[in-house]
Amino acid sequence: MIKGSVLRDAIISGANNIGNQQAQVDELNVFPVPDGDTGTNMSMTVSAAKRELELLTDDVTVEVAAQTAASAMLRGARGNSGVITSLLFRGFAKALKDKKEAEAADIVAALQKGVESAYKAVMKPTEGTMLTVARVASEKAAESGETDVIALWNIVVAAAEEALAHTPEQLPVLKKAGVVDAGGKGLLVIFEGMQNVLRDGAIIESADKPAAKAKLDSGRAGKGVYNDELMSVEDIENGYCTEFLVNKTDKANAEVLRAFLESNGDSVVVVDDDEIIKCHVHTKDPGKILSKAIEHGYLTNLKIENMHEQFLSRQAQGEGLKKQAAAEKSAANSEFVYAAVDNDQPFGFVAVAAGEGLKNIFTDLGVNAVVSGGQTMNPSTEDIVSAVQSVPAKTVFVLPNNKNIIMAAEMACKIADRKIVVLPTRTIPQGITAMLNFDPDSSDDDNTINMMKAADNVATGLITYAARNSDFDGHKIKQGEILALENGKLSFTDKDITKAVTRLTRNMVKKDSSFVTVISGCDINEEDAESATALIQSKVSSSVEVTHLNGGQPVYYYIVSVE
Repeated sequence: MIKGSVLRDAIISGANNIGNQQAQVDELNVFPVPDGDTGTNMSMTVSAAKRELELLTDDVTVEVAAQTAASAMLRGARGNSGVITSLLFRGFAKALKDKKEAEAADIVAALQKGVESAYKAVMKPTEGTMLTVARVASEKAAESGETDVIALWNIVVAAAEEALAHTPEQLPVLKKAGVVDAGGKGLLVIFEGMQNVLRDGAIIESADKPAAKAKLDSGRAGKGVYNDELMSVEDIENGYCTEFLVNKTDKANAEVLRAFLESNGDSVVVVDDDEIIKCHVHTKDPGKILSKAIEHGYLTNLKIENMHEQFLSRQAQGEGLKKQAAAEKSAANSEFVYAAVDNDQPFGFVAVAAGEGLKNIFTDLGVNAVVSGGQTMNPSTEDIVSAVQSVPAKTVFVLPNNKNIIMAAEMACKIADRKIVVLPTRTIPQGITAMLNFDPDSSDDDNTINMMKAADNVATGLITYAARNSDFDGHKIKQGEILALENGKLSFTDKDITKAVTRLTRNMVKKDSSFVTVISGCDINEEDAESATALIQSKVSSSVEVTHLNGGQPVYYYIVSVE
């Protein structure tokens, strides 16, 4: 039998352990391109839970500890590995509901529910991945019949380690590279961190300073930013920025609470999921707000800021609107580009992209909020929810534009207060083409079908560099070499960027191709990009129109779209 404080400490220890070893897990990634990095995504996901678990007292129940962790991981999930990790821990929240302490049988049920949820979330589960490691650990725990929690968890860790060692036999690409699955390794590291508390009673310490707590504050991202030069302190009618979490009871009603907040303040953001309601409001009377909120559940993570004092402090320092807006953006842990949109609009759009040029391209196409992210920096579910909440529309279409962001976008559907339609765009060109094929007169379902049908007809080429030495798919690759990828698969390597993008585009252009768009990255100057575009035009049929756009994206020297 374990108490809630033990489960709390175990998950914190697991977060510290994966944080300490995230670089080693990242290095297990087989594909040599710079990517979202499994260890980093898993670490950031579990660390989101750590920050909230550290606020819980020692008399916490296992139910509250599990729900707090699961809810935080859901919001903080990054990349496919992070989403799967969050779903595994969501099983703990479901299995430990209404329990003050947990027996071995409860832990077995928690693992089983987590594995079930994770497998359901993956359209085509692949064995030899972290899913396999979790499943085998769960099955061995259930078969053991062990009634002691410590002994049971020792079995879980041993089974996970054994399953991880077997992953190269299940996935030939791992065997050829001489590594085990990165996600499976990350999960084992988390389990080992938890074992340190369950078995030895000691939390593994973090080697790094704790990350600053992220805030879901979309109401302040696009509005509620005050112009110090054009207003006075008396103009701030609702002077207290109030934030809190409501841990829901059976009587909780997010819509009722939202209506109360809106009638007693402004800049209201209410995000609802299975266990918590996250609230943000600017109000005259925080006490009145909290007294009402407590009717819906017990409150945690309370934060009240006096905006009058903040305003006067900024004014005294001579800060203007531009600096304050940037500070507000940083505090909200989001980067958005906004297009004007009416409050009563039936639909809106959120896209994920990195680079000022790409952000501007999507904004020009009608996207209301652009989440900064992509390869090497996968945004969290919470980042996507923040962007969705900033779009005043009944239905919001989300374009992830990266295969490793799709699951996080889908998790946002569980949290946001409006309908989200996730278009599973895997590349930037697919996202651009999808937007070009939106029909405002069609239904959501018809648009989903037609936009993705058009997106699937786009071929995507990428020119990047090798992040590590690798023997991959018949290619011996050296760190720093130029890599050419066609539709996600390595096509060839080169030493010259311009030659590589020209050769790749020629390979991609077919007899029925009509348009080629060459999108240059932040490391390519305008002159070189124009020269490469002209060279490509000279190498393809005159019937194919080749255009250049400055995307400013990191990681990829060029992104090529062929239609």
